[in-house]
Amino acid sequence: MPLPPRGRPSLALTVVLALVSTALLTGAALPRFATAAPAAGEQRVQEQRITVPGGPGSTAPVDLDTSFYLPATTPAPAVLVAHGFGGSKADVDADARDLAARGFAVLTWSARGFGASTGQIALDSPDYEVADARALVDWLAARPEVQQDGPGDPRVGVTGGSYGGALALLLAGYDRRVDAIAPVITWNDLGQALFPNAATAAPPPARTPAEGVFAPDGVFKRAWSGLFFSAGLRPSQEEPPTATDGPVTCGRFTAEVCAAYTEAATTGRPSPAMVDLLRRSSPASVTDRITAPTLLVQGEQDTLFGLDQADANAREIAAAGGTVKVLWYGGGHDGAAPDQAVRDAIGNWFDFHLAGTGADPGTGFSYTVASGVRAGSGTPTSRTVAAPAYPGQPGTAPLTTAPLALGGDPQVVVNPAGGNPAAITSLPGLGGALGTLSGRLSAFTADLPGQSAQFTTPPMQSPLTVTGAPRVQVTVSRVPGQPAPAEAALFARVFEVSPDGLRSLLGGAVAPFRVPVPADGSPTTVTVALPGVVAPIESGHSLVVSVATTDQGFAGGTDPAVWRVGVTGDGLSVPVVPGQSISAGTVPFWPLVGIGGVLAAALLVWLGARARARRRIPPAATGNDRPLEIRDLAKTYKGGFSAVQSVSFDVEKGMVLGLLGPNGAGKTTVLRMLMGLIRPTAGTITAFGRPVGPGAPVLARIGAFVEGPGFLPHLSGADNLRLYWAATGRPEAEAHVAEALEIAGLGDSVKRRVGTYSQGMRQRLAIAQAMLGLPELLVLDEPTNGLDPPQISAMREVLRRYAAAGRTVLVSSHLLAEVEQTCTHVVVMHRGKVVADGTVAEIIAGGGAATFAVDEPERAATVLGGLAGVLSVQVDAGVANTVHAELNGTPRAEAVRALVTAGVDVAAAGPRRRLEDAFLQLVGEDRAP
Repeated sequence: MPLPPRGRPSLALTVVLALVSTALLTGAALPRFATAAPAAGEQRVQEQRITVPGGPGSTAPVDLDTSFYLPATTPAPAVLVAHGFGGSKADVDADARDLAARGFAVLTWSARGFGASTGQIALDSPDYEVADARALVDWLAARPEVQQDGPGDPRVGVTGGSYGGALALLLAGYDRRVDAIAPVITWNDLGQALFPNAATAAPPPARTPAEGVFAPDGVFKRAWSGLFFSAGLRPSQEEPPTATDGPVTCGRFTAEVCAAYTEAATTGRPSPAMVDLLRRSSPASVTDRITAPTLLVQGEQDTLFGLDQADANAREIAAAGGTVKVLWYGGGHDGAAPDQAVRDAIGNWFDFHLAGTGADPGTGFSYTVASGVRAGSGTPTSRTVAAPAYPGQPGTAPLTTAPLALGGDPQVVVNPAGGNPAAITSLPGLGGALGTLSGRLSAFTADLPGQSAQFTTPPMQSPLTVTGAPRVQVTVSRVPGQPAPAEAALFARVFEVSPDGLRSLLGGAVAPFRVPVPADGSPTTVTVALPGVVAPIESGHSLVVSVATTDQGFAGGTDPAVWRVGVTGDGLSVPVVPGQSISAGTVPFWPLVGIGGVLAAALLVWLGARARARRRIPPAATGNDRPLEIRDLAKTYKGGFSAVQSVSFDVEKGMVLGLLGPNGAGKTTVLRMLMGLIRPTAGTITAFGRPVGPGAPVLARIGAFVEGPGFLPHLSGADNLRLYWAATGRPEAEAHVAEALEIAGLGDSVKRRVGTYSQGMRQRLAIAQAMLGLPELLVLDEPTNGLDPPQISAMREVLRRYAAAGRTVLVSSHLLAEVEQTCTHVVVMHRGKVVADGTVAEIIAGGGAATFAVDEPERAATVLGGLAGVLSVQVDAGVANTVHAELNGTPRAEAVRALVTAGVDVAAAGPRRRLEDAFLQLVGEDRAP
């Protein structure tokens, strides 16, 4: 969809930032574990307050607000379910009911300092929160509803997300009575998570997909840290803070935690006391003694606790002899909560390791690969890939890596005074999502001028799935005569770049690192572990390693400095974990709550405002009613890559025009400029006599299917169309929903949920959405992508019916036979230029190859061979009464006239070639469309 004109902020951006800021400050968007639907039927739930000791130096006990869920049959194994930071037991009610329906006795509670529980927040301290959980295990040991392994020893498992996930690991390390755990999206070392530093002078000997290295004096993750500290400032429901409780600025935190955060927030560095505090609150302090079978679930969209944190937990527990299974899923603190597949995996883990039922889930490794589909696709899909074991563990094969060359000489980068302005790569809870919202708002992942060095790989010769943390060796040195402190704080990240210049920040994350830089000008070389990701890279795409001086999410360098940054000849080392695809499915749209709802609402507001602004469009002042004129269009991207060069063509009313070309020819770039998604470097686009650009009013007369439909799977097809049209702010009577649906031919299927649709039905619904309002010009990018032959035939009829009413269709496709049967005209592009333009018949006949059906083939061959300019004539031995001739510019009508004059009866005359033959001649047979 078009972006707003430059010179003022996008309305969508303004609303997103305002609403997201409100959500984060109120805690509404804080990550919490799971959102499963409650199981059918009533379940017995006992509410009670359990009193536990206050902790070292405290004489006042703490009351924990708890809920005890009882299964149909008791005694039963128990599961403790802990909530995330800023939440309460209410957030895990659905998970508890789900586990109780499986036959477990489930205990939930609000951690001290949260919900209706008393006490102060100590960040999962062994002396406080972990001691509380041990007291809850004691409580379970006295319950007759709970299965016991021995006196005072209940059979118990622990699960939870984020804050609750770390509690599960810590409790398993401190209490041998814990029999199984399933921590989700949590940390290994809180110091590394909040002060990350992925650089080291030499890589560790054992490589695994996402490992990182923690230097205590890392780069402070101030955005996430500030968000969580603010969540602890809210008063308890039971005991609001008073002046006697300590500084109000400390909220419900202990004095020790408050002092540590205050120092880090003001200096950007951890004190020795804070390093010790964070270490005691880290599973890393006990992973060497965890014996309970452990299922580690980590999110692939997580700028708070990345894949490296689960990686460290897995390596450390396995090295100590523990049983570990690792699962990476397509969500996290910046994405979706665990879906049903993840919840089922957790339930199956407890079924086997607690209840002794079900199949052994084993100790393998699985991860989720997003589809990575581009323009013209249907709803995005993902697949789950399973590997026999997590690489790098004892007894397993080392991690496989793919070396990629990096091009680019050392570059000079500047750190501005105060570290401002700073690059914006993500917002807490959103990760890189804003980089893909509304046509990929690339400003959110932009490199600020002069602040980054960039190094690029050659285009991929074949698809590659990055699985883990890529590594690169970076050199940093001073620039003679320029200011520079004793160390540099830098931020490394990886972009995927498509042939037309679109950039996507892998994982929406950066890897900060500090490096000492000698005063003598000699370079320091460090190995940087980049953010752990699962990212499918398409063939023809490149990777760009960017090393920047600033990032607004971190407390980087504030002194003005100039550095020379380069990479070594080793290039980029990319981890690859081969496996077998075990499932595929639709990636669910974000739930219509929390951040997802905020983004959806903001997008609807923007759409409505934009549409209302252009609702009534006066006729063209020039009197030119041609649907589309493109003149000398060009697009050159940063770095000099020229995607489109001097493209010109016209589209007349009633045409079905096919835009053809090999991959990388510039077709999609032309369509994106046509829809106002990107600005051309040169040239003009005019629709119905009016200029086209971002936000141009004339775009209301154009319907498009270019960036993918993004339907809500839980709504019907009709409801999706109504919601989309309502967002435009235009009157319902102008939608012409019935006509669009009739043309698309969906029938009664439009009443079904989109989540049940086949790919072909989704494509038809996407076309119907583009047809809403019956736009005069319909622009479609690969409308038959993913369809089977009957569906392609049906789509052909859809486009014909639409154009038959006097409208115009522009379609980009790689199916040449379909274009030949569907389109009236063709524009062929190659290497960014137009190489042919005309009717389908003209393009096919461009070389002059013709076939004649005659009564006397031998005599016809003699006549045709005598015509001036004809290169060759051949009687077809396999087809009776057929002659082929290479006319070489001689009009076919003249050849027919010569045959008839010579007394040869001509039954038929036409081009010999197919569109595919003409296409290959124009662009070269080594090029695929």
